Amino acid sequence: MSRPDPRARAQTAALSSSLAGAVDLSALKARAEAPPRPPQAPGAAPAAGTGSTSGFVIDVTEQGFQADVLERSLQVPVVVDLWATWCEPCKQLSPVLERLADAANGAWILAKVDIDANPRIAQAFGVQSIPMVVAVVGGQPVDAFNGAQPEPQIRQWITSLLDAVRDRMPAVAEAERGAGAPEPVEEPEDPRFTAAEDALERGEWAEAEAAYEAILAQEPANEQAKAALAQVRFLARAEQVDPTAVERADAAPDDIDAQLAAADAELAGEGVEEAFARLVATAGRTFGDDRDRVREHLVSLFELFAPDDARVTAARRALARVLF
Repeated sequence: MSRPDPRARAQTAALSSSLAGAVDLSALKARAEAPPRPPQAPGAAPAAGTGSTSGFVIDVTEQGFQADVLERSLQVPVVVDLWATWCEPCKQLSPVLERLADAANGAWILAKVDIDANPRIAQAFGVQSIPMVVAVVGGQPVDAFNGAQPEPQIRQWITSLLDAVRDRMPAVAEAERGAGAPEPVEEPEDPRFTAAEDALERGEWAEAEAAYEAILAQEPANEQAKAALAQVRFLARAEQVDPTAVERADAAPDDIDAQLAAADAELAGEGVEEAFARLVATAGRTFGDDRDRVREHLVSLFELFAPDDARVTAARRALARVLF
């Protein structure tokens, strides 16, 4: 698969944990370890799910989630579109996903979930804002994005997903041949990103940071490098956080360094709202350079998430209230 957005990478890890705790995956282990079932004939539509809207687009409910999403994802990727009738961006995104799913001829399935009618599914995926799109493979979420993305970006995301699973999911290639899809062409790797990611995998934070900074020096508007740089800087700080950081900060509310370290510790432990609230409160009781440090640190944490994340939006408003 091509290089995922670092925000999505972090989000996917959280989704895996949430989904495993909310949905029964025990039956899938045996199925996954068993010999795969023969793939469907090219062009054959899968069995219709609850409220099927087309051959490869299905409406999914809580009752059918196990069969329609988890079990089906053992054969081909299932892309879950979490939406609601009141969501305007959803009305832009869903038709694009539906059109792409139909054109894919069953190489992947689009599972549409109305979060208002199926709150337990939304809770399992940890939905904070919609539209939210999650790719499920082998019963586990593997990638995700938020917001109504442009169609070329969605096509690239789906292509990367299929490239990652084609060798181990025969039904994907079979469906693509039936659709007359051309043989996948491997996109050349960008050596600058490859070097940065290699350093990241080795835990060489300074080297990875320098590599992403070099990319941004050449391309200041490269959003992928910006997001990756924010992620690397946070990982480097989080690795050094004292396990007692939160306790020490609570005992010393006027210690700016302690508050910044505690916020990093809370965020690393998935206490996103707690980390944001701590720094908003700290900004509200500081002035001058201290306030600037707190604000800049908080903004750097915002950059780890999608701009339309509800937690980020709420924290930005709270920060504006204390600053102005």
